[in-house]
Amino acid sequence: MSEDSNAAVRDVVIVGSGVAGLSAAVYAARADLEPLVLEGPEPGGQLTLTTDVENYLGFPEGVGGMELIQRGKEQAERFGAEFRHGTVEGAGLEDRPFELEFANGDAVRTRALIVATGASARWVGADGEDELMGYGVSTCATCDGAFHRGDDVLVIGGGDSAMEEALFLAKFADSVTVVHRRNELRASEVMARRARDHEKIAFRWNAELLEIHGSRDDGVTGATLVSHPDGHPTGKLEASAAPRVANEVEREAVDVGGIFYGVGHVPNTGFLENTPVELADSGHLETLEGMTTETAVPGVFGAGDVMDPDYRQAVTSAGTGSMAALDAEAWLESQFGYSGSRTLAEPTAQ
Repeated sequence: MSEDSNAAVRDVVIVGSGVAGLSAAVYAARADLEPLVLEGPEPGGQLTLTTDVENYLGFPEGVGGMELIQRGKEQAERFGAEFRHGTVEGAGLEDRPFELEFANGDAVRTRALIVATGASARWVGADGEDELMGYGVSTCATCDGAFHRGDDVLVIGGGDSAMEEALFLAKFADSVTVVHRRNELRASEVMARRARDHEKIAFRWNAELLEIHGSRDDGVTGATLVSHPDGHPTGKLEASAAPRVANEVEREAVDVGGIFYGVGHVPNTGFLENTPVELADSGHLETLEGMTTETAVPGVFGAGDVMDPDYRQAVTSAGTGSMAALDAEAWLESQFGYSGSRTLAEPTAQ
């Protein structure tokens, strides 16, 4: 069925083309549901920023993040999944079928919806981060920490995420320095205490990352930090109206082999605001209690980092993607009398 026609209604639409979305697409396509996968502004998700993935089952020698995504897409297409570029800006979920609105004004209608839009890691805006993200700059210690055995590394941030990154990295790195723009942590007391008590972890207070040194061939080789006794030094550098304050900002070059951002993630759920779908205070998609990907709106399912603030791993995203497709298939069967011939009747119940 083509979605170029406003009259057409898809069985399943999957928003997101990262590991969770691709896994859902494979399962839904093998169930003969002909899923439509909507690739947003960052096709493939965060995994495309990772050069090597060594903890994904079935790849003992590791696999490139982009290669893993491309293989998943080819696999989904082989079974009949269709892919379309487009950014979803709004969702009508009060009525059936559901309707998704694109930035260009187009729309697509679907009986079941799988939300696999992921979560975007916050970046800090340092010079060089665009070029070196995935080449020594990372937003996931669990994913990339093992590549930094014997290195001196930086962790940027002062909350629980940063403390978790620092404690994990301390298993591999020679030293871990937490760089925080204030003189006190935002982390919970227990996490802060664990980090402070660790012999490998040091702190740079009232400091921020200004510039990252290195290249894609050599990786990260160092960084420039700025500091000010009152904190938030980069803001003071930009305070052109107060040159005296700007002059008090100190710069320091440090030699490090890796830089990890621990300033949090933002779930990509903006298009679900003002819909019946429930969102947590953090913005993550809320699913029902128990082992399910169902949401409070029947026919809407969540998968991957968009509904998982804790694990955020490729393998867990793939797992919840398959679960969402299986849950969607079972829901379609219960509501529309789905059969192997793909003959769908009107819903038997709401």
